[in-house]
Amino acid sequence: MPNSLTELERKVALARRRVEPLLQEVGRVIVGLRPLLDRLLIGLLTDGHILIEGVPGLAKTLAVRTLAGAMQLHFHRIQFTPDLLPADIIGTLVFNPRTGEFTVRRGPIFAQVILADEINRSPAKVQSALLEAMQERQVTIGDETFSLAHPFLVLATQNPIEHEGTYPLPEAQVDRFMMKVKLDYPSREEELAILDRMGAIQQRWEVQAVLGPQDIDELRSLVDQVYVSEKVNEYMVDLVRATRRPQEYGLDLGGLIDYGASPRATIFLKRGARALAFLDGRAYITPDDVKALAPDVLRHRIILTYEAEAEGLTADGIISRILSHLPVP
Repeated sequence: MPNSLTELERKVALARRRVEPLLQEVGRVIVGLRPLLDRLLIGLLTDGHILIEGVPGLAKTLAVRTLAGAMQLHFHRIQFTPDLLPADIIGTLVFNPRTGEFTVRRGPIFAQVILADEINRSPAKVQSALLEAMQERQVTIGDETFSLAHPFLVLATQNPIEHEGTYPLPEAQVDRFMMKVKLDYPSREEELAILDRMGAIQQRWEVQAVLGPQDIDELRSLVDQVYVSEKVNEYMVDLVRATRRPQEYGLDLGGLIDYGASPRATIFLKRGARALAFLDGRAYITPDDVKALAPDVLRHRIILTYEAEAEGLTADGIISRILSHLPVP
């Protein structure tokens, strides 16, 4: 444990107070959805993209736009449709007949926060156009490579696969998302609050900017200092490895998991747990932080067998069995 943990706790507590006005400003527009807002902040603090799954009408788009506005981040929304082309996302070369030269016309990917709305409405070729941008923070148009803005975050919304007109995302692209967050319908009390707030025909929600891009870099530097004990490191590694070789951990999951989570899951689990501890005002990770984020980090990285799907099992159910079986340090 670092000698200056007490000083780090003081710094974390002070920095956490800077986030509170942001949550209050977003809360003026968004009712409920606190778990989603926490995950969006974790994505910003850890440079990780977020995949949000839920039926239409749950304010996914509004939440992302509001958060971007409250942090002075350049925001673009891309509506994915079956006829969308890769050039519609990253840009293309345009020929100028007067000069006889090609010029670059940049696409909407050149922003700090990208909302890929209903990403699974487009086929794999279009979805794959995001891969270089998500992983390398750059895109290639013609023979030129362009760096993207900083910070750069892709927040994609997705309708459940069983809805008509949707396509499953390629596994390589899905693995680039730090977390997959599932949204459910609001509670009765939350829906009453939504009705009071959004019932008017004419509404003007002007979000005040309370943080900026420079604040993100400062907060990220502090999140990187959050202490992680060796036992918690081992717990995260065992948790991810149990999705690949469950028999080594005494788990009776034979024939249920086709492919387990990649090493990228371990990295994102540690980064996310650090950010979650920070948002809780702590300078150290606990196993509860890991358990809280494990479903979001792992659910889209576990591919079940046909036998498991035939039995009605889900990735969340498998993760729950692993969490309840592994000993907590």
